Amino acid sequence: MKVTVVGAGSVGATSADNIARKQLCDELVLVDIKEGFAQGKAMDLMQTAQIEGFDTKIIGSTNDYAATAGSHVAVITSGIPRKPGMTREELIGINAGIVKSVTENILKYSPNAIIVVIANPMDTMTYLALKSSGLPKNRIIGMGGILDSSRFRYFLSQAMHCSPNDLQATVIGGHGDKTMIPLTRLATYCGTPVSNYLDAETLKKVAADTMVGGATLTGLLGTSAWYAPGASAGSLVEAIVRDEKKMIPCCVYLEGEYGQSDICIGVPVIVGKNGWEKVIDYKLNDAEKEAFVKSAEAVRNMNDALATLKV
Repeated sequence: MKVTVVGAGSVGATSADNIARKQLCDELVLVDIKEGFAQGKAMDLMQTAQIEGFDTKIIGSTNDYAATAGSHVAVITSGIPRKPGMTREELIGINAGIVKSVTENILKYSPNAIIVVIANPMDTMTYLALKSSGLPKNRIIGMGGILDSSRFRYFLSQAMHCSPNDLQATVIGGHGDKTMIPLTRLATYCGTPVSNYLDAETLKKVAADTMVGGATLTGLLGTSAWYAPGASAGSLVEAIVRDEKKMIPCCVYLEGEYGQSDICIGVPVIVGKNGWEKVIDYKLNDAEKEAFVKSAEAVRNMNDALATLKV
């Protein structure tokens, strides 16, 4: 098993760290455009192997995709990160060209790879990777829903003073501050609705905090977060390479599911060795359906911006 992570910055390196620690592959390749950067990160990570007890071989490459040949999964983290006050959508002009080029180079050497997209704006970058590559839809997956759902569980746990591990909570819709939809109605604590423990106003605040969770961290850190995104990437790669058949909220291409078509957006899907296998219908109520339609409209507006870019 071989995995490639493109982009050796904070998110890419943390993704690689999670993948290596879980021993999800025999060989892990880090690629970065900056001379020596991926090699340095790979060496640093390899020097944790004895301490952490993993046997994965990690190598670095400066923009040479020949080293990635035969990869089963490729994770695209490359692109500029958010700065304080910057929306994910503002990244489209720069990151679209990067994501398209990376996808082409990955598939040149690994035509059967499953592509995991983390670069922002994630829904539009996932759509771009799918349309530009011509791959079957199941082999292109946007990671955002895992991260957003993890943040949802965090804010719920803070409000309930409980362990996040005892919570089930999902975010669907676009991976944007105004487009994601934390499904408070369906969130549970040890199998019981969280609404049994939190009043409507508190749940509304939890949802609002979740939606700006990334922006909050960007404001505090001065750049995009990396620990939770990297862990989320590792979890998704694990579900693929170990054929876990897990139900995970991911950004995938819809063809009528949830009333939407020709769009990549976050919904719960089953993930296994072939990528995502099927969409799970959560039976949304009218208010949730309306929110999903609005989210899809916002994602489509961003997708339309691709038409004005020469990528």
